Amino acid sequence: MNTLQLLAAAGSAPVVPKPTFQYVWEQLEGPGLAIIVVLVLFSTCAWAVMATKAWQLRRARKYNRYFDSEFRGQKRVLAMFERRISAEGCPLFNVYQEGCMALEERLRDKEGNRHRYVSLKSMEHIKGLIESSVARESVALESGLILLAIAVSGAPFMGLLGTVWGVMEVFSRAAQVGNASLTTVAPGVAAALATTVAGLLVAIPSMFGYNWLVHNLRVATVEMDNFAQELAAKIEAEYLQDVPVNAREPLKTMAAEPEIRVEPKPQSQPEPNPIAPAAADETKVEFDDANDVQRDLLPPETEAQS
Repeated sequence: MNTLQLLAAAGSAPVVPKPTFQYVWEQLEGPGLAIIVVLVLFSTCAWAVMATKAWQLRRARKYNRYFDSEFRGQKRVLAMFERRISAEGCPLFNVYQEGCMALEERLRDKEGNRHRYVSLKSMEHIKGLIESSVARESVALESGLILLAIAVSGAPFMGLLGTVWGVMEVFSRAAQVGNASLTTVAPGVAAALATTVAGLLVAIPSMFGYNWLVHNLRVATVEMDNFAQELAAKIEAEYLQDVPVNAREPLKTMAAEPEIRVEPKPQSQPEPNPIAPAAADETKVEFDDANDVQRDLLPPETEAQS
């Protein structure tokens, strides 16, 4: 009698439901389980990239601030370069180092002699190397973001694929067995929906981290561009030689070129008037005076050449 009462009480006792994730994990099988494992790997890579890039950007921002204060305190462009200062992990220092090495190379000739100034062509070469250094540092800071982009765009679609596949299997089994009750279909549908949830759990944090990193990387790139322009301007102001223009040089060039003269067409001379000879002589004198005045206005070198 006591045994029957215990069995009746056990049969009438309510069933304690399991936690949702535990129940769904027990129902996972086949493609859904494989997709969940792949999404877990994606999530691990995404969080590792976000943590690494956040630490790298924080360190780069800190080093850039120290380097900028030191750079603005020096009087000459090559002061820090000549002191052999090293600052690994500082993007601005790498740009500065590249520009100083290019300047030092252009200041020396083939014999190894160091000159005081560089030419305009050398200055353009230095600017190109500085710009390439900025691009190289930007690429180094952006490395690894492709994994976040893949996680943001690919994880939801992988979760959707697992859901569609799981629902397809559930309904195909129910159709083959001939039993489409809720207790038969619900476990498979719940396990199929778990892949979509896993995909969203991977994509949502990756999206926030990706947008934050892209914004900070854009700010760091703009700061490097501004520093590169400032560095190039200081190098140009200190080491680019201003060639003075010689005012006599155009006259020398003109004198070296062959002079082309156009002979005037002969005009019919009027017959001399014997009545007024003084007028012709007076005209000739005025023409000579005009030539004398014109020779006085020319530079001395032209008079000597003529």
